[in-house]
Amino acid sequence: MEQKKKKLISGNNFIPVCEPLLEGNEEKYLLECVRTNWISSQGKYVEEFSKKFAEFCGAKYCVLTTSGTTALHLALVALGVGKGDEVIIPAFTMIATAFAVIYTGATPVLVDSEPETGNIDPLKIEEKITKNTKVILPVHIYGHPFDMDPIMKLARRYKLWVVEDAAEAHGAEYKGKKVGGIGDIGCFSFYANKIITMGEGGCVVANNEKLFQKLNMLHDLAHSPQKRFLHEMVGFNYRLTNLQAAVGLAQLEQVDKFIKARRRNAELYNYYLKGIEGLRLPIEKKWAKNVYWMYGVLLEKNLGVGRDELMEFLAKEGIGTRAFFEPMNRQPVFKKIGLFKQEKYPVAEDWGNRGLYLPSSSGLTEEKIKHIAEKIKKFFRRKR
Repeated sequence: MEQKKKKLISGNNFIPVCEPLLEGNEEKYLLECVRTNWISSQGKYVEEFSKKFAEFCGAKYCVLTTSGTTALHLALVALGVGKGDEVIIPAFTMIATAFAVIYTGATPVLVDSEPETGNIDPLKIEEKITKNTKVILPVHIYGHPFDMDPIMKLARRYKLWVVEDAAEAHGAEYKGKKVGGIGDIGCFSFYANKIITMGEGGCVVANNEKLFQKLNMLHDLAHSPQKRFLHEMVGFNYRLTNLQAAVGLAQLEQVDKFIKARRRNAELYNYYLKGIEGLRLPIEKKWAKNVYWMYGVLLEKNLGVGRDELMEFLAKEGIGTRAFFEPMNRQPVFKKIGLFKQEKYPVAEDWGNRGLYLPSSSGLTEEKIKHIAEKIKKFFRRKR
């Protein structure tokens, strides 16, 4: 199987889960950085991307970071999160969300998902709030916004901060507003598989000026604004380079095209996969604009075949897939440090057992989507 897979890749027939689309001004802007020697963490592309990405999110301020994970960590530190505090996160998420909380010395507290989108269930959050809770940190899973209004109301009632993990949701909308700019802080990732990429990178966006100043200072080793090399708190070297921002700006110039492509992918998948008994397709809530960072499907229960069998079959056909996230309560690393023992999150665990996502690149063609759908139909016909 491994030899066949390599042959498919080298023959350019393998369809990966995701690959970047670099067909704008990326090369032009990068060459300008090199020719002008502006290759470190200062330069016009850092400034321009920060300004334009904040505007894109409907936020006033943006601080660029080295990754989405460091963006989350920076946000929590800026909000004063530390040892003895608790941060509420989804049980179903990428592990970086939980790691960012661990880095601060605080304790992540898990909440189960709602079954339609896999996002955090707002009705299950209040029961997890204690006197130690400081932040609610929900995630816009796979590009579909979580239900923000009840979470924001709950946070205001209990005087808690809301940090949006929007790593997977560039341009997604909640009731007509871009995600990331609705909570107190929004965090994004620009990893290679994201809708906007820099290869690696991230950012935080905010509307509060004092909070922005603290975020900006902390990400640059906490240099004092009054005197450089004077430090009153522990800071971090989370600065992004002008080279990366140059790629990011070129990507941001194309973001409408990318989002349109992802939504078109979803429409085509929905069309070609409809009617397959036992395969549940993703939805879009009436109040949401789903950007379909990844097109995820669930195999219904009691089919007699499992998710892993479908993934293995598609791999043999030259089609890349990924299993859904493994819930946080089932992660060995957290059990080793005494977290989430005996805790159960039925919806998150069910999604982790039955879900996978299909190739979702912005450059995916209808021909390839049709081909993928035909192979999935072939799998289900064989298993009947």
